[in-house]
Amino acid sequence: MTVTHVVLSAADLPDHWYNIVPDLPASPPPALHPQTLEPLRPEDLSGLLPQGVIEQEFSEERWIEIPDRVRELYQIWRPSPLHRATRLERALDTPARIYFKYEGVSPAGSHKPNTAIAQAFYAAEDGVRRLTSETGAGQWGSALSFAGSLFGLDVTVYMVRSSFQQKPYRRILMETWGAEVHPSPSPLTEAGRAVLAEAPDSPGSIGIAISEAVQDALSREDTRFALGSISNNVLIHQSVIGLEAKKQLEIADDYPDVVVGCVGGGSGYAGLSYPFLYDTLTGKRSGTRFVAVEPDACPSLTRGTYAYDYPDTASLGPVLPMFTLGHNFMPAPIHAGGLRHHGSSPTMGTLVQHGHVQARSVSQTDIFSAAVLFARNEGFVMAPESAHGVRGAIDEALAAREAGEARAILVHVSGHGNFDMAAYDSYLAHTLTDHEPDQAQIERALGELPSAKIPV
Repeated sequence: MTVTHVVLSAADLPDHWYNIVPDLPASPPPALHPQTLEPLRPEDLSGLLPQGVIEQEFSEERWIEIPDRVRELYQIWRPSPLHRATRLERALDTPARIYFKYEGVSPAGSHKPNTAIAQAFYAAEDGVRRLTSETGAGQWGSALSFAGSLFGLDVTVYMVRSSFQQKPYRRILMETWGAEVHPSPSPLTEAGRAVLAEAPDSPGSIGIAISEAVQDALSREDTRFALGSISNNVLIHQSVIGLEAKKQLEIADDYPDVVVGCVGGGSGYAGLSYPFLYDTLTGKRSGTRFVAVEPDACPSLTRGTYAYDYPDTASLGPVLPMFTLGHNFMPAPIHAGGLRHHGSSPTMGTLVQHGHVQARSVSQTDIFSAAVLFARNEGFVMAPESAHGVRGAIDEALAAREAGEARAILVHVSGHGNFDMAAYDSYLAHTLTDHEPDQAQIERALGELPSAKIPV
């Protein structure tokens, strides 16, 4: 009998997060202080992040206990379901088994509350009254607004201007949960004003929005900053996705030959893949491939350089080892706004560098063709970000058909596309365009990297 849908009970919710750091093939180079370029110390972040978040960012413990209050709030929507895409398999005429872990069931409609609730919990523990953050397409901002409402925290979100204009309902959702939302670049911060002085019509970027949120947080004692991706504490929190998926595949009596998902900063894909990479890195299993799919318009893993770089345009955040296009790189305003960050998380960069994760990039029209095919067979309309992973899964299934291999493919559908109908309308009307930066643009941005060099 084919298992097509696996739902766990609340009792199956993980009680620990997984931290991949102790199992990496090599220790990532240390993060650096943004001004001195000396190794970053926990105390350097004390005015910016909650203490519990700082401790996790520097942690080398493999398993980190999930606080009871966080676990209780996770149960609003977790565990999330695992589906087998049997109708899509038939449409592709493939012997592959395609499973998708669906995170669109959260109140915010994506995987982002997995870390938003944790970060809000640690902020409230410290007596913080207000959080600031960036958001690209609005999924992270929505999640943090939701989490802030649960803990009675004020939330201010700087939303990338192109997405602010494309996705008004995301803004309304954030405001419904009580957040204050500003298009970025904004005139409210020094970083925003500097960008607007040079480019009044700037579409914005995640890097600019991070700079604005950081400056805002540092200007007030009662405020801390919450980051939606890249930082290892965020990837730790997202590991609930893959830990649940492992239990669900055990029930289905299966194990993935390929784990694929979309990557911008990398938190969602890390959440799905790292618990399976644990099996690979510790020798418990072998043979699984890990495929990270990013947009052609912002190809940090496939065309970027592995180097030290800032996570934000104004060079305020810790300098991190990452695959980067340069912190001043301005990606095209594609609809997958959540994948427009110029760099990868440090742990994802280490895994790509050592060949444990394969990266590929795809065009905007290709990902929407995959999303529409998926919707017409499985019913779920997904976010443009998620469609990158599904494009990768479909390509893997077609390759399995050509090879005659019945491989198992696991993909992360990180969020629903209910607020992305304008993007689908553009695709269906054949007005959607593809974007790909030329090499000169990338080289210009890479020419502005910090002077620190990663040890060989």
